Amino acid sequence: MTWSGLRENLSPERRRSFYERIQEQGQWWIDYYINGKRKREKIGPDRRLAQTVLKKRKVQIAENRYLDKRKEVDITFKELTEFYLDYSAKHKKSHERDQYSVKALLSYFGNTQAGKITPSTVEDYKAHRLLDRKPATVNRELACMKHAYSKAIQEGLLEINPVKLIKMCKENNTRNRVLSTEEYERLLDVSPPHLKTIIVTAYHTAMRKGEILNLRWNQIDFNNMLIWLDAEGTKTSESRPIPLNMALTKMLRSLIRNIGSDLVFCKPDGSPYRNIQDAFRKACKKAKIDDFVFHDLRHTAVTNMRRAGIDHLTVMKISGHKTMSVFKRYNTIDEDDLRAAATRMDTYMDTKEKSALIQSS
Repeated sequence: MTWSGLRENLSPERRRSFYERIQEQGQWWIDYYINGKRKREKIGPDRRLAQTVLKKRKVQIAENRYLDKRKEVDITFKELTEFYLDYSAKHKKSHERDQYSVKALLSYFGNTQAGKITPSTVEDYKAHRLLDRKPATVNRELACMKHAYSKAIQEGLLEINPVKLIKMCKENNTRNRVLSTEEYERLLDVSPPHLKTIIVTAYHTAMRKGEILNLRWNQIDFNNMLIWLDAEGTKTSESRPIPLNMALTKMLRSLIRNIGSDLVFCKPDGSPYRNIQDAFRKACKKAKIDDFVFHDLRHTAVTNMRRAGIDHLTVMKISGHKTMSVFKRYNTIDEDDLRAAATRMDTYMDTKEKSALIQSS
């Protein structure tokens, strides 16, 4: 069941009198306007009853006898999330993230009536999830829930958004986890072929997972040693070039193109990879790599670029970071960096002191 359906091509006048015949598991709804505000009511399995109630509402409105009791549609939280995921799949780049959020939300709210969930209930959920999940994860789930309610309100399914006044958790977005060279080799050794090529690409480019999985052959320019990302395929909606180093170029040239798809990374039948999280987690476990997620490959790539002496503005251009504050979260400085800085300082001071001795002699 969709939220727009048959209404899109109708004039405003026709929309006010049109009976929207949407059926979901044998349930019929009526749709009408009062004072310019859209109303929906779930009637039940009887189509004739739905038509009768609709006529009654129109008469009440015409005779100014309609009483708006602000009665919300009898919809469960599960139904609400089903509606929302349908919308998300069509309009949001973060649909995969929404699926994970909805799974967590459903495990708690299930078939509770959506209109009976209160801010207090949401606060209880928030506290429950924070027992074993990070604040950033809980915030993504709350944001998903809030947006789902907002869409339902726009469509006249609900009246109140219980998440609207909930304060988000304070996040610490800084992660210091980067992959060592030895860990990287171990991870590649245990990864299945399709995952291995994706990991290599992330490790050498700092590209996001979605950017990699949607990469097409016509975006790779071997002549100029660049990958060209289109604006519609990036998180920031801005196009950007990615330089190809020799290791990545060699790997990409070795890939056999699938005649059924122009995607660089796809299944044997040409269909795209939608979820590589499970395979990645299994590979990390097999390689005995702890506390590491796929997005940390982006942190690793940015840190390696900085260690290679690439200036921060160039790294930001490659990675697509728009602000220095965000970029800093991805640039990890560990004890090895500090020791390397001390070594360079020793070299500088030693050279300076020798120069002073020569001048004084």
